[in-house]
Amino acid sequence: MLLYIDPGTGSMLFTVLIGLLGAAFYAVRMAFIKIRQKLSGGKADVSLKKEPFVIFSDDKRYWKIFEPICREMDKRGKEILYITASPDDPALKCGYKGVKAECIEEKNKLFTKLNYLNAGVLLSTTPGLEVYQWKRSKDVMYYVHIPHAAGEITLYRMFGIDYYDSVLYSGDFQAKDIRALEKLRNLPEKELAEGGIPYLDEMAKVLEAAEPVGEHERTVLLAPTWGPSAIFSVYGGKIIELLLKTGYHVIVRPHPQSFTSEKDMLEKLMAEYPESEQLEWNRDTDNFNVLHRSDILVSDFSGVIFDFALVHNKPVIYTSPNFDLGVYDAWWLKDNDMWVYSALPRIGCELTEDSMSNIKELIDRCLTDEQYSEGIQAVKKESWYNIGTSSEIIAEYLINKYEEISAEKEGKK
Repeated sequence: MLLYIDPGTGSMLFTVLIGLLGAAFYAVRMAFIKIRQKLSGGKADVSLKKEPFVIFSDDKRYWKIFEPICREMDKRGKEILYITASPDDPALKCGYKGVKAECIEEKNKLFTKLNYLNAGVLLSTTPGLEVYQWKRSKDVMYYVHIPHAAGEITLYRMFGIDYYDSVLYSGDFQAKDIRALEKLRNLPEKELAEGGIPYLDEMAKVLEAAEPVGEHERTVLLAPTWGPSAIFSVYGGKIIELLLKTGYHVIVRPHPQSFTSEKDMLEKLMAEYPESEQLEWNRDTDNFNVLHRSDILVSDFSGVIFDFALVHNKPVIYTSPNFDLGVYDAWWLKDNDMWVYSALPRIGCELTEDSMSNIKELIDRCLTDEQYSEGIQAVKKESWYNIGTSSEIIAEYLINKYEEISAEKEGKK
């Protein structure tokens, strides 16, 4: 009789096997290190010299965050091992002499690599270190987290950044929430340092160099995210119909994931509201041009809201971010209002079921009331530190941290 193993059990056994192989590899490597140390009279040290700097990116979309940092590190003659899970990550063809990029798409191999990595300082946007499959390596001296956008750092799944050694935050509200979580969980305080948002810095440079839009008809950009709580799922084509009734030029830019996960819904909407002189559907890879020529953005809880308001200094119309906090770090701080709830009313108007029919009035108010332009500047100061210099500051931090832990290790010998 053949032994049957169901797919779930098989997957679990395979994960265990990978873990055992990784442990065996680690044991052999450590034995090799000890032999080298004995032969060198205790002078050989490979724990920090092999990979001084490592960046781990679980998706190609985070290259926009890491590219300015890689460029700055390359200018300073530093070498970086860039590990990505995306086979089409731009990092793989970036051309920076000091960046050695490699893709490990298969998850078990990826985490085995990370869990037994030999490095000095590792930088990542990925939460969940030491919580899921990704474990701290005994041979990585320091783990640094950088948020991937302006906004709440507590909207990671629970314990998302607990086991990092430091966080490069972009606003004091993030630092405050991190300290509150540490206190509630009796965790040692991690190092917090002002970082910034490198990709917003890059967007601002592109905007500064761009030609002015010039005279044009008032243009509204509808750019929702995807999923059951997103605008199209909640309001369907009604939102497009009402925007067309304003008489303004309308650009619809669905989230790229919608074309995969919500294909049928999008095809129906595009057939019902085909392109015309007043309406265009946009699928540009880079969203700079469409943001640049739009006067106002209508969205939901998409991160593009802050890109639009903070970089382009234009108001937004947003749907209420009603999050189910049950699985997020924010649940632990549920008695405190999230920063985003105070930020959004300052950069635009809320769109509700009741206000839908008055969307033209909302648009006109946002574009003419000075309180929103003033609010945008205030929100920018709170959430986007080190404007224009974040990549230099982050590179300096990583280099100084490496030198610091190297000196500490040398002093302990």
